[in-house]
Amino acid sequence: MTNPLDLPFDTDEMLTGLRPWIETESPTFDGAAVNRMMDVVQHELAILGARTERIPSPMGLGDSLRVEMPHPKAGEGGILLLGHMDTVHPIGTLAKLPYKREGEICYGPGLMDMKGGNYVYLDALRKLLAAGIETPLPVTVLFTPDEEIGTPATRRLIEEEAKRHKYILVPEPARPDGGAVIGRYAIARFNLQTRGRPSHAGWALSEGRSAIAEMAKAVGTIEGMTTEDCTFSLGVFHAGQWVNCVSSVCDAEVLSMAKTQEQLDAGVEKMMALNSDEGDVIMEIRRGVTRPVWEPDQPGTMAMLKLAQDIGGELGIEITGSSAGGGSDGNFTGFLGLPTLDSIGVRGKGLHTLQEHIYIDSLTERAKLAAGLFCRLTP
Repeated sequence: MTNPLDLPFDTDEMLTGLRPWIETESPTFDGAAVNRMMDVVQHELAILGARTERIPSPMGLGDSLRVEMPHPKAGEGGILLLGHMDTVHPIGTLAKLPYKREGEICYGPGLMDMKGGNYVYLDALRKLLAAGIETPLPVTVLFTPDEEIGTPATRRLIEEEAKRHKYILVPEPARPDGGAVIGRYAIARFNLQTRGRPSHAGWALSEGRSAIAEMAKAVGTIEGMTTEDCTFSLGVFHAGQWVNCVSSVCDAEVLSMAKTQEQLDAGVEKMMALNSDEGDVIMEIRRGVTRPVWEPDQPGTMAMLKLAQDIGGELGIEITGSSAGGGSDGNFTGFLGLPTLDSIGVRGKGLHTLQEHIYIDSLTERAKLAAGLFCRLTP
């Protein structure tokens, strides 16, 4: 049998194949845009003879795409390739961050997080099929539309699908040192609203009570609660329509991350204690979606890491393993105790920014890693 690490992966071919993926912008909150991205992927996989299924979102977001790759035992439990196709970049980002190659770097919205990794792992499956190499276990692919907002619509779908499989591969971008993730911190989201009293800012300023001013005070308090073990960050702030009106409503969103569930629970308690219905401005805090702690060093995951490290050794690359923040859908599968190897996708920098890019040499490197994992993960 052909050594899967010797398959003919071609960098230029991969960059050409990635272009339509990146130029199909797919921000989470634009369900139609995410569905256009799913259309592109579904078409490519159908050509390979895969069985594809679209699953509508119960929250009006984009669809999920579930795929059974060609295999004598297709549909049975085996390996789950788990990724998301939504990005944080709004429609029109391509004008500021076009898909382009500059030397050994390639830029584009969503290229690092995580269309690049998704593409590379599918290309490995494509090359294995073309070479007539049958993987020991059948491979199922699940691409979701809502990871960037905490997976509120598809968590249950992910968990129930993952329970059918022996191994879960999550090609989120690699760690800065090229390593994999074998555990993740807990993450909680909060929705905040202050409600004051409106007035004309020029005619009767003193009669108003500014919701914006109260929320601004809260920013320092909330971010001041950050410790090494539990962080707080206010990243969304919406208020006001007219500069000559005292704003009566202000909405904000806070993200908290903690290394352990106990630390997160303590952080949640601190946040919820900021609720207040006293005085002229009300502060209301509601807890949003939560990613549970994925405890590191689980035996099944560590065995997967050892296999990845062995493959890396053959490729001349070092693959470390560590816990990480940031959150991914691997939180859910790891929390369930399912063997999960995360952040095994492309290497790059600047995810979630207008400098998002990947290192081009990581395309073939990670495709070979993927091919090795698909062929050496056994029943």
